[in-house]
Amino acid sequence: MKKLNQLIDCEYDIDILGITTDSRKVKPGYLFVATKGYHVDHYDFIDDAICRGAVAVVVDREGEFSIPTIVVSDIEDELISICEAFYDVSSRDFIFIGITGTDGKTTTATITRNLLNEFIPTAYIGTNGLYCGEDVYSTTNTTPCVEELYHYFSVVKQHKCKVIVMEVSSEALLHRRVHSILFQVIAYTNITEDHLNIHKTLENYRNCKFELANLQTPTAKVFINGDDQNCQLLDVNSKISFGFSDDNDCVICDVKECQDNVAFSLLYNNQTYRVQSPFFGRYNIYNVTLALLIANSFSIPMHMLLSSLVHFSSVPGRREVFSTTKGFDILLDYAHTEYGILNLLKSLNHYSRVIVVTGAAGGREIEKRSRIGDILFEYADYIVFTMDDPRYEDPKTIALQMIGNHDEKPYTFVLNREDAIYSAFENAREGEVVAVIGKGRDTYMAIEDRREMYSDYEVIKNYLKKN
Repeated sequence: MKKLNQLIDCEYDIDILGITTDSRKVKPGYLFVATKGYHVDHYDFIDDAICRGAVAVVVDREGEFSIPTIVVSDIEDELISICEAFYDVSSRDFIFIGITGTDGKTTTATITRNLLNEFIPTAYIGTNGLYCGEDVYSTTNTTPCVEELYHYFSVVKQHKCKVIVMEVSSEALLHRRVHSILFQVIAYTNITEDHLNIHKTLENYRNCKFELANLQTPTAKVFINGDDQNCQLLDVNSKISFGFSDDNDCVICDVKECQDNVAFSLLYNNQTYRVQSPFFGRYNIYNVTLALLIANSFSIPMHMLLSSLVHFSSVPGRREVFSTTKGFDILLDYAHTEYGILNLLKSLNHYSRVIVVTGAAGGREIEKRSRIGDILFEYADYIVFTMDDPRYEDPKTIALQMIGNHDEKPYTFVLNREDAIYSAFENAREGEVVAVIGKGRDTYMAIEDRREMYSDYEVIKNYLKKN
């Protein structure tokens, strides 16, 4: 708890119990900061914030309200200053690693954090939550909003972690959630078409991703996927590229894939390193390579990192495999983009039959649904379509858009996602796999404007308990 006049230059000696820019999150004793969002102006929700118990409001224009009101010229900068004072923390207290891209952010960031944490106390903030030491905290977004970020920074500071590995989404860059941070390391996994419902064009989306490179310290290192044409367009003074192409700074070669692991070599800085990775699939070779390069940039010898890597387990919600008593495997994965789904399904060809449970999110690009459908019908043997964060759209209509004119493979539609998963399990036999994709370890289902409690992981766990 802080006094309002400790947080901002004003005359009000009022106890502040919390800070938010979202009126729905206001609790009695909160300060409401009425920023202007990309889609909504939070100024319009001041009355709602007051009804919920806000005791003061910060605005960037004049207005008459029933609670103390402070008018500022730059409300975004003021919000950061308020958060720093309230939580007794600054972004300058940490070394930041920012990882962005369309696919692979969570896997790369998690492996990076786990590698570094063996040698330097390191925290992770991203889709799977906040990881500090042995503690895990849930987060609401891949990259949380400013006031939540600073709350998490205070938790990281309490854990005495100096390094923070962050997943940085295009939405966070668009909404300026991380513009108070300077990153010591910036990394791009890849850039493929996504979130065009927000960005409209691939060029806008790519340029938004490139904004992260403007938030670097003078000595920052920038890593890019050199095999990715969009990443190659990043214009910075120096960048380190990795990939299979021989013209990369770090070249991947000599790949040997087994059923549950992969070995490959890295040619980097005139050295050859043999990597034994527990993360299966060609797409994970990129993720592991990037994580190794980032960790190595902290002057940790590569041979020490490679020794740690072999002991790692799967990343939560990313290619998690569960064995069943009936002889088939269950695979849980967050894959929801064309590139992510294609790479995942291509990596499952050692199974005798691939059953997929999936859908597509409502309120997102309609045009990519048919392209995802094309991939599903090419690489899956049986598909169970179901809901996946439908929001205000009809899940069956979404499924029909994915199905299009395809009829070459058997498929069905089951509205309730838990029922859909169980129906896939009932169809599975020994030597087959049921891939439950799209939501990973998410703990909610977005229906209209609500987030109802739901988890693919819990459904799978409950099934395994009973069978």
